[in-house]
Amino acid sequence: MTPFDPGPAGGATVVAAGDRWTLVFIRELPHPREKVWSALTDPHRLDRWAPFAAGRDLSQTGDVTLTMVDGPDRTDTPATVRRAEPPAVLEYTWGGDLLRWDLEQTPGGTRLTLRHTIADRDAAPMYAAGWHLCVAVLARLLDGDPVGVIRGRDAMAHGWEDLRVAYEKSV
Repeated sequence: MTPFDPGPAGGATVVAAGDRWTLVFIRELPHPREKVWSALTDPHRLDRWAPFAAGRDLSQTGDVTLTMVDGPDRTDTPATVRRAEPPAVLEYTWGGDLLRWDLEQTPGGTRLTLRHTIADRDAAPMYAAGWHLCVAVLARLLDGDPVGVIRGRDAMAHGWEDLRVAYEKSV
């Protein structure tokens, strides 16, 4: 297994969305959209990289419970899959937030664009750092070189604070 390096902060912006804010986070992944889609929707694969566990497959619209995992702590959060258009668009609520994942096929694989709409602009660097780590773990999982899920307080041992500070300066 290759040592885990989440890479430098980058590929994120914040834009106004009415009275809310949207963190736009983009990554290029050298894998076909179908493979990335499966990792975004299959609960067993989500549990290997995402900040939550999903109560069911996210490829179907409707209500679902997303369980935040932080060490031994579990917090159930209601969610609703609003759009599921395989393998291109996945959109769901997560508590008071809205997440939209767009997967665009590129010559080298897939451009993943996450739009995470939040109420508090000041929280954007924290979310950017968290998604940065999660998507880095996702990339390793897709590459066949998994590092294990990094979420909650475990993120502190993997550069979350440095990423947060860097995103604070750039978003």
